Amino acid sequence: MINDRLVDAGELPIAVRDFGGDRPPLLLLHGAGGNLAMLTTLARALRPRHRVITMDLRGHGRSGDGPWSWDAALGDIAAVTVQMELDRPAVAGHSLGGMLAVLWGQRHPEAPGVVSLDGNPPPARTEQLPGLDPEKAAGELARLHSVFDAAQAQAGRTIPATDLPDLVERQQMAARDMGANEKVWIEGFRRNLVHRDGETSMRPTAETAGSLRTLMKDLDLGTVYASTPAPTLAVLATRDLPDQEPFAELYAAHRRYLVEQAAEGAKVNPRMNYLQLADTSHAMVVEQPELLAQIIGDFLER
Repeated sequence: MINDRLVDAGELPIAVRDFGGDRPPLLLLHGAGGNLAMLTTLARALRPRHRVITMDLRGHGRSGDGPWSWDAALGDIAAVTVQMELDRPAVAGHSLGGMLAVLWGQRHPEAPGVVSLDGNPPPARTEQLPGLDPEKAAGELARLHSVFDAAQAQAGRTIPATDLPDLVERQQMAARDMGANEKVWIEGFRRNLVHRDGETSMRPTAETAGSLRTLMKDLDLGTVYASTPAPTLAVLATRDLPDQEPFAELYAAHRRYLVEQAAEGAKVNPRMNYLQLADTSHAMVVEQPELLAQIIGDFLER
């Protein structure tokens, strides 16, 4: 029996979806700009082996708004584990959720395992692009950041009521193009809509988006990988999203960096593991939910 509820995290409420069952608990965390609904297909695939709990991160979905920091988000996760009475839950996450998962593992040695599904900050510096000419790398980063700047400026904007039907139709087309469950995809889209005073906007806000960009830029996952006391698995993408294809050389170089970073962590920390998942992009939770459920389940049962 699936159960939705709000958890009091102190300064704000956190929306939680419990997929039920008496298997070992697993918290599943979504990426930036997403929400718990977008993990439904993966959660269902994991349910035979785990009691799966998903949650809206602060500033997303039906959770409250509050200042973003790693400490604050990890505190929200801790509040969920306490109020849901989860005993030593494993934590897995996609993108931003994957970064939170490995940070949880760094702080919680009692965790049976944490899994990052391509949970990596976007490229921010030329040294994160090995094999690419430094001058070209700087130019490509500037071009990429201008795209991110434009997207951030649009975050939280008011959506005219006349535009909503067209937006929903475009989301339906996107779901079909990705081979995703259309019903789940549309629930995820609608869950980030905010209707207030006769106006509709989309979460997260531009302020939240800006805070997340800064936090991710400053995050050193290499240090985390090398020091985490909990068993950790990083699952890395191997190909571009359609939106990344105009930056193919940049993202190919960045994937090399991510592999090197994970390999260095695994070299000094026997609890650190990684794998490159063939023919998957950053959207791996949509592309390969059944395979990811098997990978996560097998890793946590070791």
